[in-house]
Amino acid sequence: MKNYPIFCTVRRTPYAVRQVVILILLYCVLCIEYCVSGAFAEEATALTSQEIITKSWEAHGKRDVEATFKFTQECIDRYQQEAEKIQGSLQEMPKSKNDIEAAQALNDVATAYFIQAESYMRQEKPQEAKKLFQLITEKYPFAQAWDQRGWYWSIAEASKQSIKKIETGSIEIEQRKKVSQRPTKAVLYDPGIEDFVDYDRYGAFENVGTKEYRYVIKDQEGLMAAVGEGVYPNTTSIRWDPEFKKAAKEKRLEGSHWDFVTSPDLEAAFLKWATAPEPEGVKLFYVGLTLEKSGLIIHALKCYYAIVVNFPGSYGWTYWKTPWHVGQAALSKIKYLLKQNPQLGYKLVDANITILNGFDNDVSNDVVITNPGKFVKSNPLEQVKQKPTQASLIIKKQVGKGKVHLVQHANNDWELIVDGKPYIVKGITYTPTKIGQSPDEGTMGNWMYEDFNNNGRIDGPYDSFVDANRNNLQDKDEPTVGDFRLLKEMGVNTIRLYHHPHKVNKELLRDLYSKYGIRVILGDFLGKYALGSGAPWYPGTDYTNEEHKKNMMQSVANMVLEFKDEPFILFWLLGNENVYGFACNADKEPDAFFKFANEVAAYIKTIDPEHPVAICSGDVLFLDKFGKDAPDIDIFGTNAYRGDYGFGYIWKQVKEQADKPVFITEFGCPAYIEGKTTEESEESQAKYHEAAWQDIQAHMAFEEGEGNAIGGVIFEWLDEWWKAYEPSLHDTKGLATGPFPGGYMYEEWFGLSGQGDGSQSPYLRQLRKSYYLYKKLLRKR
Repeated sequence: MKNYPIFCTVRRTPYAVRQVVILILLYCVLCIEYCVSGAFAEEATALTSQEIITKSWEAHGKRDVEATFKFTQECIDRYQQEAEKIQGSLQEMPKSKNDIEAAQALNDVATAYFIQAESYMRQEKPQEAKKLFQLITEKYPFAQAWDQRGWYWSIAEASKQSIKKIETGSIEIEQRKKVSQRPTKAVLYDPGIEDFVDYDRYGAFENVGTKEYRYVIKDQEGLMAAVGEGVYPNTTSIRWDPEFKKAAKEKRLEGSHWDFVTSPDLEAAFLKWATAPEPEGVKLFYVGLTLEKSGLIIHALKCYYAIVVNFPGSYGWTYWKTPWHVGQAALSKIKYLLKQNPQLGYKLVDANITILNGFDNDVSNDVVITNPGKFVKSNPLEQVKQKPTQASLIIKKQVGKGKVHLVQHANNDWELIVDGKPYIVKGITYTPTKIGQSPDEGTMGNWMYEDFNNNGRIDGPYDSFVDANRNNLQDKDEPTVGDFRLLKEMGVNTIRLYHHPHKVNKELLRDLYSKYGIRVILGDFLGKYALGSGAPWYPGTDYTNEEHKKNMMQSVANMVLEFKDEPFILFWLLGNENVYGFACNADKEPDAFFKFANEVAAYIKTIDPEHPVAICSGDVLFLDKFGKDAPDIDIFGTNAYRGDYGFGYIWKQVKEQADKPVFITEFGCPAYIEGKTTEESEESQAKYHEAAWQDIQAHMAFEEGEGNAIGGVIFEWLDEWWKAYEPSLHDTKGLATGPFPGGYMYEEWFGLSGQGDGSQSPYLRQLRKSYYLYKKLLRKR
């Protein structure tokens, strides 16, 4: 029987029957519409405002205008009243993560309007977009949006930038402050009667080296006199300090103590933090930081050691809500300061703080084992470097049999061996991005192929020049040199890359190796940012999902099979701080993640026995699970931003939990500090890098440290202007608090080289002090 369309069948029936059929069809259509709209309404009702916004971003990313407006409008309709109520209750922009999250409805409604405005911009409807951007700035000035790279950004500020772009066609480059705010240094009214306090005179150490450790004060007056003001237990006398009364009268102590972390008024910062309502360990650490900045090193040491003695298990919380173990950080600070100031003539011996169960976000089950150690006099000229003996050079263990492999010596120190010789990873992250490009706007290019001047050469690697006089022009005495040559002259021997999402240019990397001697650590994101897994961004890669695992394994196999025979490959790298959980569930399923990573490593070795396999983790989060679940991963790599004293306990912790060689896959510091001149900011960046590299060196084989460091990867070569949303603006907003000289993560300023005012991008390079520092450091060994 021929299958006719419904309307033909209806037309051939009697009138009454036809009317009935039409009514039935209309009823069915209405039911379908009701079900569809009802299903959406039910779905939206079941979703939180955050989940609706996630779906809004996804729809916007897919350029699905209808779905974008459907989801964003649902968020606005449901939460606008609550958002306006929250906005009306605020006096300033929320700062802590808890306060920001408490304003979730406000943040999500403003974000919904922002996404709608962005969609209008894509549709080339600037006036409709401008109205929404203006609405945000007027009604929701305190709203913030979460960036999956790890921070909140002001929606109103981004809207203002977009309005300016609509009105003028561009955004003026923000000029940096030229005048430094001269700091007022802390002056001690009561410095104490002892420089290196003999705690045995004032109390008793009980159960040293156990979880029952404690220090019992028996002569509080004597101890207070010894340590001086601001150092526990002398925490009240500071209120009698004449400078405290003066600062209070001048209203220099008003506001939150957290605002004083980066204050140039160091005297006020010291007084404010010494009286802050924080746990004693946290308070003492920030008092110590302020004293360091004031050049009062001995008093800073007393603050840090007071933490070790009295509060070894104290903890705070990072911006990302991960625990920060203050006692271990204090110990690391002490060792760093004593090393930097050998004229003091002291060293701290036998001190150690071990935190069992301390590698997750749960502090309730932490067990703290403490030995506070002792300060003893030392000879500033004594040799601390171990001289390798014939016995220590004996190879106890070899990992891998290829031209690139690892060896562990009889003294348990590790080395990376390449072509029969020890190899130190002197690496840098190299992703030169043309100003104006951004992955957020879908405009990010592939630097490995870009040739904007059409001269047949790739821009960054071969056509860059050094703007030595920083006039943002290429003068006659500033020849074209190219980044590859600049990297070689700096002493770099390795760059770190990923094989996705952009195509890798093999010919370019072959030239990098053959002409400049620079090798490549090539990585697969292993599901981070949902890359390689086939998962949507939300909820992201699931390491218990067999389909996702199959896709990731195939992604890695494709990488290895394509590149394993290339001479420039140093080793393979899995992931990029996946344990933090952005667009994946490694933070919720760490065992599943590390076990899968181990499966991948084992598979790689079946098809490529010539190169080791490393992981790129996030600091030491879940390090204990890595040690247990990933025996086939050869090298522990981690992105670590600890502060201006190096990497603290990382080396020791990896040795205890996994006994593998370590390299720092990312470390660095911004070259911008609010209120400081360019010169001062660059000097601070250079000092930060110097401490980081010296710490790496100190823990290499046959040095005084743990002997498991094999190098590190500097972050990064060139400033990337897109990281704080508007890619045409070199943004100077602190995106998140962090352990940097300026107290904030100025994400667009991490380069050892800048791009000037942006007018000569992608060619101009303004080399910073850190670049010239590394030209010396990287050639020492």
